[in-house]
Amino acid sequence: MVEHALRHGATRRDLIKMLMAGGLTAAAGGLVIGRATSALAATPVSGGTLKAAGWSSSTADTLDPAKASLSTDYVRCCAFYNRLTFLDETGVPQMELAESIDSKDGKVWTVKLRKGVTFHSGKTLSSADVIYSLKRHLDPATGSKVNAIAKQMTGFKAVDDLTVEITLAESNGDLPTILSLHHFMIIADGTTTFAKANGTGAFVCENFEPGVRSIGVKNKNYFKSGVVHLDSFEFFAIPDDAARINALLAGDIQLAASINPRNIRLVEGQPGVVLSKTTAGNYTNLNMRLDMTPGDKADFVAGMKYLINREAIQKSALRGLAEIANDQPVSPANRYHNASLKPKAFDPEKAKFHFQKAGLIGQEIPIVCSDAASSSVDMATIVQSAGQAIGMKFDLKRVPSDGYWSNYWLKAPVHFGNINPRPTPDILFSLLYASSAPWNESQYKSEKFDRMLIEARGSLDEAKRKQIYGEMQVMVAEEAGTAIPVYISNVDAISSKLQGLKANPLGGMMGYAFAEYVWLA
Repeated sequence: MVEHALRHGATRRDLIKMLMAGGLTAAAGGLVIGRATSALAATPVSGGTLKAAGWSSSTADTLDPAKASLSTDYVRCCAFYNRLTFLDETGVPQMELAESIDSKDGKVWTVKLRKGVTFHSGKTLSSADVIYSLKRHLDPATGSKVNAIAKQMTGFKAVDDLTVEITLAESNGDLPTILSLHHFMIIADGTTTFAKANGTGAFVCENFEPGVRSIGVKNKNYFKSGVVHLDSFEFFAIPDDAARINALLAGDIQLAASINPRNIRLVEGQPGVVLSKTTAGNYTNLNMRLDMTPGDKADFVAGMKYLINREAIQKSALRGLAEIANDQPVSPANRYHNASLKPKAFDPEKAKFHFQKAGLIGQEIPIVCSDAASSSVDMATIVQSAGQAIGMKFDLKRVPSDGYWSNYWLKAPVHFGNINPRPTPDILFSLLYASSAPWNESQYKSEKFDRMLIEARGSLDEAKRKQIYGEMQVMVAEEAGTAIPVYISNVDAISSKLQGLKANPLGGMMGYAFAEYVWLA
């Protein structure tokens, strides 16, 4: 993720140089913005230990895929487990543990599993493991983050040891894509504790300390022959951006995830460093809970959406590494994006009009921000400055990264979120905007929206689906208490020795699955 201002980073000329040629250019010292593989294509090399650092972790870190909620969790899940399907770099679902997934009507799906796949414990993968893994999401006691999505799976049947039949409540052509989400990793039948991971993945969990680190060693019995190149990898978080970069420059790590633009200057001109940029729909959003003061006043929410200076956030806070957004989560990278829905213009006078109607001019409104929600501190500062010009007082409550997601996100009246890319509108809306969504950040409730979500999900008519999703995007932008100013480009800084990294629609670090595919030259 990315933060801060042009005045703290490169000059406009530097920025133009880096963004020329469609976003791929070599600058001094071997700096590259773009797909690392485009500049570093090479023959894979086996062996070595990779050390990589993310930007956020906590004592709530988990090895339970159903409960995963941070990028740090996703990295571990991708290394230790597998999904039935995965998304390739073009966003097309490919088979992983499944050999095939077929349906005649979009409602009843037949999943045929690969033969000879074993868990790290030595147990052979079977239909029972798949059914157990999927049914867990339906049990409220599990606390699954994708319960709302999984609820559409109403029936499970083991046809034989390697064939599963999944019945949906309504037709949904997106099921193969849905099953590629990190939460739908397959665990062994009967698993109830997660002190260690027992998956089928590319790496065997050797060490897991929540909030500290994870270590994985190469799975010698992995069913994908010749794919894994590393002997082992270690993953941990370094929340401070400059410290993460310095660890990379010192050679202590080979990957520093999610670099803020204000700190890109620290690697400019440095030999042996590559920046890998992807824009897949990640965003940091301002959430105003509609069931709490002041978000329960519609004019406050409307005023905030006019007060947000999207261009300033894009150019200053994010140093140009972002695309202007329109307060809804379906990005231009998605084929269902509603391009006719234009972002609200920065209009302080309109904002003041709404704030006056809400009776809030002169009152102090707390806004909770944190480095855990990438760029939120800089965004909040821009909003605070714009508010001062019209007599609107905002008190920025900057809180530590540790504990932010469990103590403030979804809870504070006005706060920031940070949402990783999701491959379909159905997933985004089900997780974030349906009345029963587990991550309903603004507590948006609309029976009409819920009905449209089900209708679009069941339709096999692409034109109709696009029309419904387009209208739903308008509803979110106009009615929900979430302001999404920009879609953020993810920038990972890597050693030039680290190769094989590709873009992925599920996010940076190759959709968090990098450990399985990269190698050290």
